Amino acid sequence: MLERSDKSELLDEKLGYLSIHYLVTLNDTRNNLLEYSRFNQLIAEIQVRTILQHAWAEIEHDIQYKWEVSITKSIRRRFTDLSGLLEIADREFQSIQEEDEKSRNESRANVREGRLAEVEITPDALKEYLNKKFGIDGRMTDFSYKYFASHLLEMGFSDFKQIDDCINGLDSISISRTNWGQRQGQLSRFEDALLTGMGENFKRLHPYAKREDREEWYSYWERRLKI
Repeated sequence: MLERSDKSELLDEKLGYLSIHYLVTLNDTRNNLLEYSRFNQLIAEIQVRTILQHAWAEIEHDIQYKWEVSITKSIRRRFTDLSGLLEIADREFQSIQEEDEKSRNESRANVREGRLAEVEITPDALKEYLNKKFGIDGRMTDFSYKYFASHLLEMGFSDFKQIDDCINGLDSISISRTNWGQRQGQLSRFEDALLTGMGENFKRLHPYAKREDREEWYSYWERRLKI
């Protein structure tokens, strides 16, 4: 890197274009490689900004710089107002992202330490809970946890203590082998344990109970509930 310049520092506390610019060039190791020879001594500029900053810069550039005529004071004032709003939105998005990450970390820690009543049902928390309860299963996808978490919420569960109380003491491996003849994956074993713990309530509360083909669905679960 040859140079770094923070354009926001040039605003003197005024609202406007926000971006960090880097001037970069290839190092000697890259320059000595044949495939990079055409870029020898080339200096490139990299502009780093958020999506909202980029949107503002593009619109401002189109109106304020591309046209030879100057813009009115009214439009310039509206640009200034919009810049401030986008800066606030940027900060809020960043804050939300940080809060979300903090919440995920706290939920994982609560699951690991057994404070299940404090853990809301989310896909991320479900994965952490099942990894601890049934063992890690790399075959499971993020979509699967999201899909199952939504079902748990629709069935009336609000935290993982309720779920844990429902399946407490059940041998998921034994249930799985009884129903399927072999040990199934993490989510299938969890679903079988939940069915065993809830019994008829599982069929009554499950979102699929509202489907038009629910009678066929009921029969499917009856065949699985064998113990």
